[in-house]
Amino acid sequence: MRLNNLKPSPGSKSARHRVGRGIGSGWGKTAGRGHKGQKARAGGFHKVGFEGGQMPLHRRLPKRGFTSRTRQFVEAVRLGELEKLGADEIDLMVLKQAGVVSVLAIDARVIKSGEIKRKVSIRGIGVTKGAKAAIEAAGGKVTDPQVRHEPKGKAAAIAKAEAIAKEVAKAKEAAKVKATAKPDKPKTKEAAKSTDAKSDDMGKKKPKDDKGKDAGKK
Repeated sequence: MRLNNLKPSPGSKSARHRVGRGIGSGWGKTAGRGHKGQKARAGGFHKVGFEGGQMPLHRRLPKRGFTSRTRQFVEAVRLGELEKLGADEIDLMVLKQAGVVSVLAIDARVIKSGEIKRKVSIRGIGVTKGAKAAIEAAGGKVTDPQVRHEPKGKAAAIAKAEAIAKEVAKAKEAAKVKATAKPDKPKTKEAAKSTDAKSDDMGKKKPKDDKGKDAGKK
């Protein structure tokens, strides 16, 4: 076989239609576009899926599931790749400098693929259960795993539970303070009478005579 003898297999390539070259070819005059109408005009084609203005099929169908936009920036790291690294403490920056993950990666996750026999410390990146067991079996440890975003519903439920717990704690504290406080002693009957008498004396005024002078003075 020679390069100058290579050619496409029979039937894989078809000759081009030379349209608009006379009525005898079958593709003359309108060149296969027909008479008038939107598709006969230049630029008269709508986008794929257009249905004349009605709701297109790809919008009528229900949608299911969720596609993360950051999934392409979360990369998987094998145990065998950690074995080849010279560092004992491994985080995302070390993986980027070693070229194990892309510089655009925002997170990494260690998976159980391959073997690891040396002692390493994983910090700040995710680790699967199987990979964690393999790392700890080799004498290593996983510290400070990076926490990803919680779902909104779960986060809201946690915040609500914490607020309720704080309110209950405040109520218990107030009840405890109230129980330890000394109650006020009730007033005796004699003390009550003396206070009433004093108030009556203060409320009374000295009698005056017709001339507007005090009755006790001459």
